[in-house]
Amino acid sequence: MATQIAVLGAGSWGMALALLLARNQHAVSLWGHDTTHMQQVAQLRRNPKYFPDVAFPPTLEVKFDLATAVRDADHVLLVVPSHAFSATLEAIVPHLSEKAGVFWGTKGLDSDGRWLHEVAEQHLGKKHKLAILSGPSFAAEVIAEKPTAVTIAANDLSYGEILCQLFSNRYFRAYQSSDLIGVQLGGAVKNILAIAAGIVDGSNLGTNARSALITRGLAEMMRLGEAVGAQSTTLMGLAGVGDLVLTCTDNQSRNHRFGVLLGQGLTVKMALEQIGQVVEGVKTTERIQRLRTHHKVDMPITQCVHEVLQEKITVKEAVQQLMGRPLRFE
Repeated sequence: MATQIAVLGAGSWGMALALLLARNQHAVSLWGHDTTHMQQVAQLRRNPKYFPDVAFPPTLEVKFDLATAVRDADHVLLVVPSHAFSATLEAIVPHLSEKAGVFWGTKGLDSDGRWLHEVAEQHLGKKHKLAILSGPSFAAEVIAEKPTAVTIAANDLSYGEILCQLFSNRYFRAYQSSDLIGVQLGGAVKNILAIAAGIVDGSNLGTNARSALITRGLAEMMRLGEAVGAQSTTLMGLAGVGDLVLTCTDNQSRNHRFGVLLGQGLTVKMALEQIGQVVEGVKTTERIQRLRTHHKVDMPITQCVHEVLQEKITVKEAVQQLMGRPLRFE
């Protein structure tokens, strides 16, 4: 009998993971919050908004009702924006079977600045196995079956192994981890640095500047990781430096595209409107700023991105601040 997997969230990344799992011959139920859109998706057997040329395999079924989508699932995969993570969990709790594992491809912290595994434990208690999937993985390339490697961190090693096997095939490879905090930290901070790298590119500051920013940004990620208990090997792996390099160097990242627009002189509001999708790095910057302040961690790039997004300083002033810092050992 095929493994039953409910994928909650029909954005580009949710679509990519649902298609991947369905192509692996698992029985996938796909749910999205916009019922009108999902009815169109079900009728066309493809998503007209994301990847309209990609037909659904027969193993992928569209669901309009959240309870129906998760009721018989062996695994529930949340791919919703971080601000909707808690509410989605709350909505599915009454309908989950006791055996169901819950994992997510959402990156960032919740609206209160909590780690998502803490939010999950609050809603689910200790009854369900939890995991997170993260790493350098643009949705379009996964759908195009281009080689991709990610990390899956689980609170139970046997569950992590099961998920790695569910996802892995000839073009998609999943590595296992037990470091939930490190994997989540990497996926959050890289979005902030992708905005910064986009600003560098949009301002035509050059590849020297972008390379320096990525390197010093990684140093910030490592410092915060040490403060919150992340493993350094995680941050030097796929979920850390891997995802960081990807999102800072390619315009498929909406955080990077958003930063480019800021670098070209658009306001935050104008840039968000032009992107037209959730830019996770905007809220994440505010949440990581609170976290790094609480732990008294020096993160000057994060600080400057925060002030640019709050429109307290201009991009030019941010560059001047960073280049004018006191000289020190690396």
